[in-house]
Amino acid sequence: MSSRRNFLKKVGVQSAAISILPVSTPLNWTSPEIKLPDPDIVGQDEFWFRIQEAYGVSRSKINLNNGGVSPQPRFVQEAFEKYTAMSNEAPSYYMWRILEPDRINIRRDLAKLLGCDAEEVIINRNTTEALDNIIFGLDLNKGDEVVLSHYDYPNMRNAWEQRKKRDGIVLKYVDFELPKASEEEIVNAFVKEMNAKTKLVHVTHMVNYNGQVLPVKEISREVKKRNLLLLIDGAHTFGHIDFNIREFDCDFFGTSLHKWICAPFGTGMMYIKKDRIAQVWAHAPTDANGDDDIQKFEALGTRSVPAEMAVGQAVLFHNNIGIERKYNRLKELTDYWTSEFENHPRFISYTPKRENKYGSLYTFGIEGMNSNEICNYLQKHYKIITTPIEWQNIDGCRVSPHVYTSFDDLDKLREGIREMLTA
Repeated sequence: MSSRRNFLKKVGVQSAAISILPVSTPLNWTSPEIKLPDPDIVGQDEFWFRIQEAYGVSRSKINLNNGGVSPQPRFVQEAFEKYTAMSNEAPSYYMWRILEPDRINIRRDLAKLLGCDAEEVIINRNTTEALDNIIFGLDLNKGDEVVLSHYDYPNMRNAWEQRKKRDGIVLKYVDFELPKASEEEIVNAFVKEMNAKTKLVHVTHMVNYNGQVLPVKEISREVKKRNLLLLIDGAHTFGHIDFNIREFDCDFFGTSLHKWICAPFGTGMMYIKKDRIAQVWAHAPTDANGDDDIQKFEALGTRSVPAEMAVGQAVLFHNNIGIERKYNRLKELTDYWTSEFENHPRFISYTPKRENKYGSLYTFGIEGMNSNEICNYLQKHYKIITTPIEWQNIDGCRVSPHVYTSFDDLDKLREGIREMLTA
């Protein structure tokens, strides 16, 4: 078994000097400056140790379910606490008159990351809320068809099923098996269900169940050939892998910012292409914005303005690590803990690594054990938090480290897996 030092030399990580600059807010509060060392000078271990120090995660438990929700760096937590304290001095004044008008600056930062205009994004609570706005806001009539997959997130499938019951639309589920299906087979499965009655195609960018990245670009090409609408569930890819929304030519996109951006809990983002905004009804309508104004979806009444404002600090932290460096690190962590077991006869991999289209999310099984048994063993004996996945042909344990995860943490995971494999 390779040593950690040899492993690091083998995979390597791109390096550069970065620092996190202070951010000014009302009341002259300035967030702390966090300086990250040049990895070429201090080495990769020291660089990532400094990242780990920025988080206040428990040392008594090992959180490897960051795909569910991630902790925030202290930098972000402090911003949230300061915005909360400020708001509590005079809520209606500081939240509505001082902070809310500044939301546009955070939308600009998010839009830049996504590769679109600020007039095409809003901040909301999560992916489910973002996509539900689309699913329930589009005009669809009885007999109209929507193409989707059994591997889409349950909340989204349930939303479409409700529209089916309520409005009589037809749902066409594509037929393929993960992780066996090739990209070509997946694309062909979507194409097979498209016809003259199809109005929209729903695609999950990275599958929640096994972390597999679907060929969204290739599916989009087929969708647009037929002049159909394309909705993308990006819950697990924004802030995780590098992409530009324009490359997908999609009409709608939703994501959660409390996963891979490490923003405050209950923050998300919705994207609607400019020329599609007027086609989507807002569920909390207001006369303050026109039909083609994305801000019509922000009329939710009183909301957690401090959480939304602290998204700006999370984006700053993310940007100063850099998406390429971050993605390489997440893949490095996955490769580190999986490489030892991939050829073991009892180790079942549900996450294909072909064409490098994977990241932190990896689901594995062990012959003779079910998903709950694996996850419970890791939690009982090693205090490792994972998530059981039992869906379709997948019956395993999903592991998802983050930038604050250490190799020592993953060594404990590997020890636990070794014990289960040899039991």
